[in-house]
Amino acid sequence: MSEPREHLRRTASYEADPDEVGRVLLLYSGGLDTSVMLKWIQDEYDAEVVALTVNLGQPGEDYDVVRGKAIDLGALECHVIDAREEFAEQYVLPAIKANALYGGGYPLFTALGRPLIAKLAVEHARAAGCDTIAHGCTGKGNDQVRIEGTIAALAPELKIIAPVRNWQMGREEEIAYAREHGIPVKGGTEAPPYSIDDNLWGRSSEGGPIEDLDEAPRDDVFDLVTRPEDAPDEPQMLKVGFEAGRPVSLDDERLDLVALLERAGEIGARHGLGIVDHIEDRIVGLKVRDLYEVPAAAIILCAHRELEKLVGTIHQNNFKRHLDDHWAYLVYAGLWYEPLLADLDALMDSVNEQVTGEITLKLYKGNVAAVRRASPNALYDKALAGFSESGGLFSQQASPGFIELWTLQSRMAYGIRQRGKEGS
Repeated sequence: MSEPREHLRRTASYEADPDEVGRVLLLYSGGLDTSVMLKWIQDEYDAEVVALTVNLGQPGEDYDVVRGKAIDLGALECHVIDAREEFAEQYVLPAIKANALYGGGYPLFTALGRPLIAKLAVEHARAAGCDTIAHGCTGKGNDQVRIEGTIAALAPELKIIAPVRNWQMGREEEIAYAREHGIPVKGGTEAPPYSIDDNLWGRSSEGGPIEDLDEAPRDDVFDLVTRPEDAPDEPQMLKVGFEAGRPVSLDDERLDLVALLERAGEIGARHGLGIVDHIEDRIVGLKVRDLYEVPAAAIILCAHRELEKLVGTIHQNNFKRHLDDHWAYLVYAGLWYEPLLADLDALMDSVNEQVTGEITLKLYKGNVAAVRRASPNALYDKALAGFSESGGLFSQQASPGFIELWTLQSRMAYGIRQRGKEGS
């Protein structure tokens, strides 16, 4: 057994005591951080490691390679879980119903994925007889809050270690450690210096040159979305169908939710949709710059908002907008098991019972806009909306009385505030 390095003093009850760590469930991506962690945990804690890899729709992953790499590095087992359907149904769909954007631009794809990953980690840790869960989050990010908060809520008996937060190795030191221990470095040592996260709802890049606010995003950042200037010169019309707030079809072709999100992402990426250069307030107190590629969200959220606006009353639309923002904030902040979020979900489901219909979008060089709308629940009547027509539910002759009553308090207040001001 090697002598453990000096570990930081525990500040939370769920942090693992090094002397009590026997078997660790490691959330394993196959990248540099978690590959170094797999070897490091064995050496530093003299512990057994069970690896867990979760497929949320990350493009281009070869999970057989990931599994083999984990076993080669000493993992007892490496479980690869295809959680795309659960992610889409239980996490992305509620976000669609809530029109979820944090800070006006981030559709929460990472924030939505972390509580699911943590839940699966708890399930597999218990099944494998692990006493500890390890993750690769840093001390400056939101993901540590999302993962650790979820684990602490679901499994208070399990302990947690976060080696990247404690070992204080930079990228170069990690690469040196990997070379010393024969750990393959994914993408090579000359890969762009960005931290990447992706799933079927979007992709993020941060770090490196992105941190320089004086610099425009470099071309090597973008791996998912076509640059708008290189997108097709002809626009595409895309019809998105919904039933009770759930997207169910693209151009009249019914698809299950995972396939629909993947198809929407491919179409949006081709037309340069969903590039977001975002200044973001993290819950850990930092203000950071992130670059997002969210083509599926750009299409689906735009269509959903337009349809919801068509079927909702003015009061529903005005009020729900504030609740949408708070729903996004709670998810961003890692509070997936906060009771208020469940309360908000109940309202979102109620409002979305009427969100059935079709929205046709025009996609063109990075822009998406609704151009046609249809719903059996639309609170819209062409005859009533016209400027000259009268009759039915709307009487133009009733307007003067309405105006007098509607403005009564405002006119009275204005008059009171003007007293004594005339002639001064």
